[in-house]
Amino acid sequence: MSAIDPGCTVARYLALRLAELGITHLFGVPGNHLGPFLTTLRAEGDIEWVGTPTEGGAGQAADAYARIHGIGAAAVTYSVGAFNLLNACGGAYVEQVPLVAVNASPPYEQWQNYRAVGLLTSHMSPRPESNLDVYRQVTVDAQVISNPGLAPGQIDAALTACLSERRPVYLEVMEDLWDEPCPGPEAPIVPRERPFSARNQPMLDHAVHAVLGLVEEHPGPDGRPRPIVWAGEEIDRFGLGGQLTDLVEATGVPFCTTVGAKAVVDEDLQQFHGVYNGGASHPDVHAVFKEWATCRIGLGAWSTSKNLGGEQCVGGDWVMAAHGGISVGTSYFPDVQLTWLLPALQDALVKTYGSGGLAADYYAESYAHHGPRGDRPAALEHHRASLRAAGSAAPHGAGRRLTYDAVFDRVNHFLNHETREDWTVVSDAAFSLIGSMNLSLPAGGFLSQVSWLSIGWSVGAATGAALAPERGAARPMVFVGDGAFQETCQEISTHTRHGLRSVVFVMDNGHFYGVEQMLVHPRYYADEDATEADFYNVLHPWHYDRLADVFAGKHTPAHGVTVAHTAELDDLLDRLTDPSDPLNAGPLLVRVHLHRHDYPRAMAYKVPTKKEQQHG
Repeated sequence: MSAIDPGCTVARYLALRLAELGITHLFGVPGNHLGPFLTTLRAEGDIEWVGTPTEGGAGQAADAYARIHGIGAAAVTYSVGAFNLLNACGGAYVEQVPLVAVNASPPYEQWQNYRAVGLLTSHMSPRPESNLDVYRQVTVDAQVISNPGLAPGQIDAALTACLSERRPVYLEVMEDLWDEPCPGPEAPIVPRERPFSARNQPMLDHAVHAVLGLVEEHPGPDGRPRPIVWAGEEIDRFGLGGQLTDLVEATGVPFCTTVGAKAVVDEDLQQFHGVYNGGASHPDVHAVFKEWATCRIGLGAWSTSKNLGGEQCVGGDWVMAAHGGISVGTSYFPDVQLTWLLPALQDALVKTYGSGGLAADYYAESYAHHGPRGDRPAALEHHRASLRAAGSAAPHGAGRRLTYDAVFDRVNHFLNHETREDWTVVSDAAFSLIGSMNLSLPAGGFLSQVSWLSIGWSVGAATGAALAPERGAARPMVFVGDGAFQETCQEISTHTRHGLRSVVFVMDNGHFYGVEQMLVHPRYYADEDATEADFYNVLHPWHYDRLADVFAGKHTPAHGVTVAHTAELDDLLDRLTDPSDPLNAGPLLVRVHLHRHDYPRAMAYKVPTKKEQQHG
């Protein structure tokens, strides 16, 4: 048994372990139960406390921080804080984000008083395990620390699980334990990866053989193989971007990504063919992915509704390697880890087809096969050029009202041709996510929550994105709907307080929940004469840009502007390239005024045509 270290306490132990994992910022909302830990944290000096206006915002910041850095942490107080953090923890659990949720609970003495005489104090529940029980649903390990001698083992077990499973963990610490002595840290915390044993080799070999068989069974009309890779979220979560790059460069195989894995590798890679998102894909991407490619190899891709954009399933000509196994057509191979599969598949493809033997430009091939058509790109380079040039300044259209597509086209041109700064695009759910899907970005330049889809996530997430060491030099560029922004606008206060030079585009489409209207009654968008949306989707109108004055301080500037026309957006983007412009001194709120009937072109598949309306 380890001896008690008189210089170590439970609070110091946790602070040392979090610092050991490279955590530089802890996000949260304080409470009396948490105070002793924060005092110790400051005394240690390795981790900066980032107080946020809401526990939800703290969780969103920790989530984004973890997506970039590999692990993040948030700390709150019992019940009233913990239940507010629960939503963010649930999102991190679903999307496999390693997050440490620290919940400071009432002292051991108060729990004993409750058991003896029924005395409840602040934030306590008659059900002593209420907090623990709910967090067990959204974590891979949940611990209540009530004995200082056991605290090191419990903390180490939870942090090891967080790293190993790449999902959240929960640490509930009673207030009077923070300053209690305990054994000091010993061996470092390391992930415990699933071992590759003798029984795994034949399963891996069979899976790779099945993938090769699927490729051979689905040739193009010329007899050549025509596979396409669909790289997904687990490439990011497991840090496999380098292996993916090695695979596509060694084999030449074209690849797309899911929305959730957008910019997991550099989108300038020669083999990158775009973001595939089912019916919401760019038409050119959809054509090469579903119609020209003859089989699809999903690597770490999740078959979620957002990734499949209106499609309900994958077909027999798909490979889906995720969640620790791999489906090849109708065959399934359990316990084939992605980190083993990528190099084995690379070796097998190179051995079968030669180095670079699968190299192809599916845009050019499709063009040559189908013949010229005005809107079909003649090659991949033309597709990319059309995306990046679509928003170039057009004097003749300067007075036009902005649309979703015009905004994202123009921003794409800005990011690729005008700005000299690095940016991290943080996109919220709904129209903002769909609109930003085709921005051309470098590796690590995009964050989104694509499965949990908690509206407003992006505003708090931008805080974590800006403070993560790996992206600290990049400015956050946020796209968020007006309804989503009303959920989490307080988090702009954190941007202002910490001098984050974020640019937050609030997509104000006439103060209503646009995507909810489309999901319930898409006919609204087909009838430009329709004046009333469903009453429950209508929002109270805000002057979003004026919130900057609320959050700004004497030494903490923040600015707000409104843009409604292309010329105004052009002028604003020009100002963003000028370091001396006051708009670049702190966060900038941009209210983008859009027409209520507008929506991103990628959502057109949901809107009935006039012919469809006539036939009911």
